[in-house]
Amino acid sequence: MKVLVIEDNPVNMELITQLLEDDYELVTAENGAIGLEKFRSEKPDLVLLDLSMPVMDGWEVLTHVGQDPALQTTPIVVLTAHAMKSDRDAALEAGAARFLTKPVDEDELFDVVEELLQ
Repeated sequence: MKVLVIEDNPVNMELITQLLEDDYELVTAENGAIGLEKFRSEKPDLVLLDLSMPVMDGWEVLTHVGQDPALQTTPIVVLTAHAMKSDRDAALEAGAARFLTKPVDEDELFDVVEELLQ
């Protein structure tokens, strides 16, 4: 299974990569614009998406995905430091399948990824 990780922070990217690389094929992008291109070209089975990034943020990515029927069937897990209930509600309303806050709980991340890829 292929997982696209869209994350601008190198430390967070490295952590997620180390956690998942043994079990999944990973594709990475350091901002939303590159991530959206890779979303379309790589056809991942799951997307892990940060919300706060330069060039194009995660909110914009969610908007583009919501406008593209070819992308809407791929589950998106938002990984963010935005821990407010309003952020969670807005992300889920915008099309995210799950909302996880940083720092990411490793067990919760594994459980969510496994659940959504079944």
